[in-house]
Amino acid sequence: MSRTRVRTPAADQACAAAVDLARSAAEGIARPGEVGEHLGFDAEGDRVVTHYFACLDRAYEGWRWAITVARASRAKAVTVSETVLLPGKGALLAPTWVPWSRRLRPGDLGPGDLLPAEADDDRLAPGFTAEAEADDETDHQMLFEYGLGRARVLSAIGRDLAVNRWHSGESGPDSPLATAAPAQCSTCGFYWPLAGALRLGFGVCANEFAPDDGKVVAADHGCGAHSEAAPAPSAAGEAPQPILDDLGYDPMPEG
Repeated sequence: MSRTRVRTPAADQACAAAVDLARSAAEGIARPGEVGEHLGFDAEGDRVVTHYFACLDRAYEGWRWAITVARASRAKAVTVSETVLLPGKGALLAPTWVPWSRRLRPGDLGPGDLLPAEADDDRLAPGFTAEAEADDETDHQMLFEYGLGRARVLSAIGRDLAVNRWHSGESGPDSPLATAAPAQCSTCGFYWPLAGALRLGFGVCANEFAPDDGKVVAADHGCGAHSEAAPAPSAAGEAPQPILDDLGYDPMPEG
């Protein structure tokens, strides 16, 4: 099996010796006193060499000035081709940029904020509109979520993500509130089941005094505001009736 060998260009002597020219170019783009010692050079190609100088700017620790010089074929003069400040080993770098849409967290949106869903959002699937064709994919979505009049409806992926999120959160069966509850939400009169495929597993709490009022809760969630919750009996029994003494009297101090 033959292997292709990559030729490493030899450093051009004239370009490699142009340290002073490269330093002058670095000082031309840097502030006074920010160009440090010469750190070496790399041969980029035929008659092309990049010189590196330490950056003394405290805001760019670990960075280095990279000055590329070149020489034309059969020419003796070396000229500056490119000047740039590049990060070196251990350089302080900014965090990887993340699009704003991926930096959002639940609760970040306020009044007037808009968050349009992307066209290829895998949490959504085509709905059933007047213009939609009755194909297999639309029929499959109609089995668990009617999308009449809507361009897109919740997909199977989006549904599963919601189920996992709701069931494992504070409105699920393992939260401290649920484990101390007298009964599950599914047996509560204030529990309003969702429609569609999620009807058996989730609903909305309609008890204004419950901590999850107006929120989606799992059917096996629970809280102390259950409609059938009964007050715990007193360990000491009922308090005795007060005894009123209507025969005696207590002297009052003179005012």
